[in-house]
Amino acid sequence: MPGIYRIRIRGHLDPDWATEFEGLSLHHLEDGTTLLHGPVADQAALHGILTRLRDLGLPLLTVQQVDSEGND
Repeated sequence: MPGIYRIRIRGHLDPDWATEFEGLSLHHLEDGTTLLHGPVADQAALHGILTRLRDLGLPLLTVQQVDSEGND
């Protein structure tokens, strides 16, 4: 069963990049950050997402695994 994750990065990621993050939803927050949220199949998939963010030069702020309702 996949885990639900919230990944926050500094800056507003262009919405066109949403398809590059394996089905995660993309939300621009008022504080100038972007939140990627949704199911991640396993640790290998999470590592792939984090590697993609690194390769794009996007500053990673937080990575949180949350329950199925999206709560901490």
